[in-house]
Amino acid sequence: MSETIYAIGDIHGQHELLLDALSLIEMDGGPDARVISLGDLVDRGPDSRGVIDTLMNGINAGRNWTVLLGNHDRMFENFMRTGIISHPKMRPDFTWLHERLGGLTTLASYGIDATLPEAELRPLALEAVPEEHRSFLASLPLYAQEGDCVFVHAGIQPKLPLKWQSEDDLIWIRDAFLNFEEPHEHLVVHGHTAVDAPEHMGNRVNIDSGAGFGRALTTVAIEGRDVFVLEEDGRIPLTPSPSE
Repeated sequence: MSETIYAIGDIHGQHELLLDALSLIEMDGGPDARVISLGDLVDRGPDSRGVIDTLMNGINAGRNWTVLLGNHDRMFENFMRTGIISHPKMRPDFTWLHERLGGLTTLASYGIDATLPEAELRPLALEAVPEEHRSFLASLPLYAQEGDCVFVHAGIQPKLPLKWQSEDDLIWIRDAFLNFEEPHEHLVVHGHTAVDAPEHMGNRVNIDSGAGFGRALTTVAIEGRDVFVLEEDGRIPLTPSPSE
């Protein structure tokens, strides 16, 4: 029987939802369960600091957890490292500090007054954000390949070997990946593109159900290529429904 792998979608600062997800996983698979978080730990939700603390501390305590890098995590890490708040993959009128992107709520979770002028934010952040948080974000891997699946934040460039994928591909890609309907070498489990409910498209599974927009945080159990959504009353099969 295949090892059960648990995956958590985009958390976006929703610490209480993360704790609920980890509780569901432990009830289903025990304290040694293999867990992969698909990134976007921060922004939009109220407690990005708590999310990072919980995942970092769990890994440090020996939990069998892997946390992947999301584009929002990279934007936060980049702001702390360089002060840059834009990215070529973003709309030109957006920055990480735009209210829709949610960077200000991340800074607020560290006790920083988000109403202050932009020029004052980074010096305060350099004092308030622990170095271990910055190092944790900088160290996050871009993907995890296990069993029949590849776990990644945004997706992959179709038909391109994993070793040749760029960071921008893995944490920012949308249309080239989402519109590709042929089989991949592995089932790709991803987030990044928020949907109302988790989707199994045959060649990929999207588990970003919009926690950053006040919706649910999806957690799935995967055995081989069989995918189950974890709910309080147990597992619900997520069956493939390829687009026509």
